[in-house]
Amino acid sequence: MSPGEPVTDTHLHLWDIAESPYAWLAGAAPELRRTVEIDQVRPGLRDLGVTRVVLVQADDTPEDTDQLQHTARAIEAHAAQTREGIARADVVGWLPLRDPAAVREALADPQRTDHLVGVRHLVHDDPDPGFLDLPEVAQSLELLAAAGLPLDVPDAFERHMEQVVRVAQRHPGLTVVLDHLGKPPLGDAQAMERWQTQLEAIAACPNVVAKVSGLATSGNGDFAAAADLALSLFGAERLMVGSDWPIAPRPLDLGSGFARVLEHVRSWSEADVRAVTHGTAARVYRRLGEADPT
Repeated sequence: MSPGEPVTDTHLHLWDIAESPYAWLAGAAPELRRTVEIDQVRPGLRDLGVTRVVLVQADDTPEDTDQLQHTARAIEAHAAQTREGIARADVVGWLPLRDPAAVREALADPQRTDHLVGVRHLVHDDPDPGFLDLPEVAQSLELLAAAGLPLDVPDAFERHMEQVVRVAQRHPGLTVVLDHLGKPPLGDAQAMERWQTQLEAIAACPNVVAKVSGLATSGNGDFAAAADLALSLFGAERLMVGSDWPIAPRPLDLGSGFARVLEHVRSWSEADVRAVTHGTAARVYRRLGEADPT
């Protein structure tokens, strides 16, 4: 079923193990230790009303990002040929943020920026826990801000919640996207108090947007109250939905996570649903030179 507003899935993972190492897969569920492709999830996305996807990098390599750009073009070509399904596909890719000169060069190369709407680095896997505070990374983030590209920040450790605040305050012209609401520790009352305090500080930064995504795999998976809190703190115009497929919580099972999130979001007001399911993404995730739809 696809009731109501069209949906942008702002957090879809696809990977090709022949193209990049994906070292983190060694500790993942066995079902995930293989190539995952759009054809495996296309019918499920169609049934949920998804008309646009944002493919999010899963490895800090140019090969992974190149593969996602190739896949995005193929998804759009399929839609143009069949006149159905996902009409648009974009990429939150990886750039070498430690090297501002290389970032500048990449942003000037149409081949490197093809379908690029954002940048992410797997900060939780980086050996430097202060990666986001490095001066050279700060220079790269200013380049992203000037280009109009947001920075996605993955969730993993509490320290990244504090770093999101610092990055947002240091770079007021940069849009920062907090993935998965910072992974609230659902079911742990004491930890949830800390998470709420941190989320309040993040929401106080007007240039931060958050994803209502990946919540079914967080803690005990009872995410309704956390999603409602995010709505009250950020407002619908600073929230967007994402599947985090194929990490579902049941691997490769879109219905076990994203369907539940969409069902809850669709219980909000009509205007909020419109913003969270596609309006915010249309404004935040734009290709270089693309006009703000608002």
